[in-house]
Amino acid sequence: MKLPAFTFNQAELFQENCLAWLKGRDDNSITAVVTDPPYGVDEYTQEQQAKLRSGKGGVWRMPPSFDGHTRAPLPRFTVLSKADIQYQKDFFEAWGRALLTKMVPGGHVFLACNPLLSPHISIALDAAGFERRGEIVRMVMTMRGGDRPKGAHEEFDDVSVMPRSQWEPWLLLRRPIQEKTVAENLRIWRAGGLRRISAERPFGDVIRSHPTNKAERALANHPSLKPQAFLRQVVRASLPLGEGIVLDPFAGSGSTLAAAEAVGYQSIGVEQDSHYVDIAKEAIPKLAALATSPDTTLLYA
Repeated sequence: MKLPAFTFNQAELFQENCLAWLKGRDDNSITAVVTDPPYGVDEYTQEQQAKLRSGKGGVWRMPPSFDGHTRAPLPRFTVLSKADIQYQKDFFEAWGRALLTKMVPGGHVFLACNPLLSPHISIALDAAGFERRGEIVRMVMTMRGGDRPKGAHEEFDDVSVMPRSQWEPWLLLRRPIQEKTVAENLRIWRAGGLRRISAERPFGDVIRSHPTNKAERALANHPSLKPQAFLRQVVRASLPLGEGIVLDPFAGSGSTLAAAEAVGYQSIGVEQDSHYVDIAKEAIPKLAALATSPDTTLLYA
């Protein structure tokens, strides 16, 4: 196996294709996965990334400024064909099969998604052998949806083609436990559940959030960058006993690894794009050092 391209305290970042990296990984060596994978068929190809970085867009939609703030580009998931969606299903089933045995029994996967694609990805990962454990709702106003019909804004002034999205689904899956009970699985594999917020509060499936702020984007420029205040809550929950390794197989600019550093966890990232690896090398220490103030308003009893 290749040596990491970058290490920082308990974080290791590899520049490699994630499927190739998983092939060389020992079985039962990853405790949890927290990741935001690519979902379009080709939005992270060299061609489309070159268009994105030059501002030409390609398959990326450039949202207009909102309340004086420039929004991050978004992939055009609404234009995916049935063949594109089938390609996605095939990829995520193959990825899930490659990942399954590398995780310890009872290990959880947190997977950022969107409402249009989450059913397809969930079915694919179920076919790969994972069990669905629900969804985490990230409550955040996005720039998806809410637009009037293209080319007929004035004619249909009172019409939106799709609702404005005010939440983001994160699929929650688990490698099935191997022991007879979750308690026994926890004793042997240190996995099978989710870490509580406190003795009084379990981890909940609705988390208040916000778009990633300018300061974090300046440190880790990536079109899908998630805020540290949100990621740290998810990453912390992923290791029920606070022990083990968190993997981000689509590491981008390193935000998951930074969140793991901030909560004191060991982490591994895999990213094949050298552009984002270079960004991550600089970003991980700086993101990990940021002070955050998550919205801790109780959303459930």
